This record gives sequence, C-alpha cells and structure tokens, in this order.
Amino acid sequence: MEAIEKENKELKNVLPQVYGKANLDKTSLGELIDLISNTELQAENQNSKDLFGRVYEYFLGEFANAEGKKGGQFYTPKAIVKLMVEMIEPYKGRVYDPASGSGGMFVMSEKFVTEHQGNIKDITVYGQESNQTTWKLSKMNLAIRNINSKFVAWNTEGSFLKDAHPDLKADFILANPPFNQKDWGADILQEDGRWKYGTPPNGNANFAWMQHMLYHLSPRGVMATVLSNGSLSSNTSGEGEIRKNLVEADLVECIVALPKQLFYNTGIPACIWFLRREKNSHSKDVLFIDASEMGFMKDRVHRDLAPEDINKIKETYHNWRKDENYEDQKGFCKSATLEEIRKHSHVLTPGRYVGIPDEEDDGILFEDKMTELTATLKQQMDKETELNQEIEKQLAKIGFRL
Repeated sequence: MEAIEKENKELKNVLPQVYGKANLDKTSLGELIDLISNTELQAENQNSKDLFGRVYEYFLGEFANAEGKKGGQFYTPKAIVKLMVEMIEPYKGRVYDPASGSGGMFVMSEKFVTEHQGNIKDITVYGQESNQTTWKLSKMNLAIRNINSKFVAWNTEGSFLKDAHPDLKADFILANPPFNQKDWGADILQEDGRWKYGTPPNGNANFAWMQHMLYHLSPRGVMATVLSNGSLSSNTSGEGEIRKNLVEADLVECIVALPKQLFYNTGIPACIWFLRREKNSHSKDVLFIDASEMGFMKDRVHRDLAPEDINKIKETYHNWRKDENYEDQKGFCKSATLEEIRKHSHVLTPGRYVGIPDEEDDGILFEDKMTELTATLKQQMDKETELNQEIEKQLAKIGFRL
C-alpha cells in the first residue's frame, strides 16, 4: 500500500494501512494474498486496467447490497448511471457530481467516451463528497481507471455549506443526491445566491440540490439528477413555486419516472430530472417518459433495467430532441407543451401526461366472457360453502360452535 501511494500521489493517505495490525488474522490475510496471486488477471493484457475496474465495481455493488440502507449512500445502481450518461452524452468538457459517492458517474462517463471512440483526456471530472470513507473509495475507483481525481474533493460540511468548486461552470452534471434530506443548512443559507428560483425549505433539500447544480451549469450545459417522486408534485413549503419557476424558465427538458426497487437504500420510486440551458428545437416543451413498469426482478428485493429498456428510453429521448422518428406513445411517452403543464398546476408526474396504455382486445364477446366468469364464480361459492361446513364440523369436534 505504501509503495502504491508513493507511485500515485493522488492516493496519498487514501489507501487502508491496516494490513500490519496485530489483530488481523494472519491466516486469512495469507489466504487472501494467495487467492489474488493465483488468479489469472493477465496483467500483460491491455485490458487489465478494465478488468481491475470491473472487479472493483463488482465489489462496490456487492458491498452496497450487503449494507442495504447504508449502501445507497455510496453506490448508485449501474443501470441508472448508464441511462443518465447515455442520455446526456458527456463527450467533451467538465463533468460535475456534487454528491459523488464512490465515483460511479465519472467511471460511466469515461466508459461512454471510450466506447464512442472519444478521448478520455477530453473530459475533466469535478466532484465533492462529505463522507471520508466513501471519498476514499472514489479515489481508488478513479485511480484504477487512470481518471484524474485531482478535483474530487472531500470536506465534512458538504456541497451546500462549503462548496469545493465555487467558480465551476460544468458542461455536464450527473448526480444522485440523498433523497428528501432534512436539516441541510437552510437556516444558515437563507440569502444564498444559488436560490435563484426560490428558497428551498429546511425539511427537504431536493430543490436545494437542483438549484446548486443549476448554479454550476454552463450556458450550454445539461444536467441529470435522480430525485424522489415527491419532487414532481410536492407543494409544501414553497416547493411547488420553485418547480413552477423552473418550468416557466424553460429549464426542464425531460422527466423519466423510474420503477420501484431499483435502489439499495430505499424502495420508494424515484425519477430523473433532465435540465438544459438551451433547449433549441424544443423550447417550451417537456418530454415525459414513464418507465415505472419497466425492468425485471434480479432477486427477491431488487429490480434492474435490461439493456433494451435503457435503449428504448434513450432512443425516445434522442429522437425527440432531433425531431426524428418520435411519436407520443400512450402509457410510455408524451411531449407536453407549457400550456398543458400549466393545466396540471406545474405537477410533473409523467403518468398524468402519458396516460394509460390501451388494453388489447382479445376478441371474446362480453356476453361469453360474463357467462364463463359467472360459472367460475358459482363453482367458487359452492366450494366456499363446502369449506365453511367442514370448518364448523371440525370446530364442533373440539367443543366450539360458530
């Protein structure tokens, strides 16, 4: 660890130095070293950096899963990060995450650039994290991939109270900040210059995060942030007014409603807000995508998005932006005008706009269906009577009467 830190200045005081401690089981440590030594990592191969990265990513995901609620503090599920990156396409410029966790947004941005034959040196990452352990995870995560983490900062106060990049104007902002964060410092920051569209309430930092990001967005920048669904409809403590101001300023470009159970730390459904300074062809329009029924259960408690789900959402968004091959699809997507949004009192829940998909007619006549259903119901009612008599009989045997 000391040798690695010496060779990689950005990892100074980041790596764990616990391996010489007396209370560490020497046998376990030896077995771990053997395990790694005997694994064919093909270090000579040019893909070895990517392999290490994938191993690290796998462990982060497993830790997040094992940690449950706490895991979500440092890890955003890969499918969500991939979707956000594929939609805003951070090819070139400054990429910023004000709640950067273990650096997943930066890693996926780097992957996106390299997969599209771009140059990784064309993007610079800026981040901030208040949890020191999580920040250390991110420094290691980025170092493995040779991503410069010089501008990924840590301080205990966090992005609101001690902004590590006060003058930054980023081309791309990607974030998954804490949902519905309470006591975030509103009382200290009442007159802050970031609250251009309204002062966020102390009980909920959703619109504080959003406005903090907007403040750091360059004139041609685009941002994507995950927030709880409450941000789409809440009217408490002036939140409705802030949302209205954002819509009327023509900053909101797209809202994607996500399925439940995607996150490790919460079962509540969430959404992604896409905000853009220059909307060009879609000025005064907002694209609503309802992906709440998409995905598959990868285990008993966690849902995931399949690659085809990500592609469908991404293609819909890009086609809409380019005005090519886009059509509203009932139950899935709708391009709504500012007038329509006003009619809904600036509530941005996609379900309100996309509607319910049409049921496919199975071709069976209503009368035939009813005959079959009533026959089934009669059978079930007869069975119920039979079971009730049996219960009565059994209870009587042990001295109880209904």
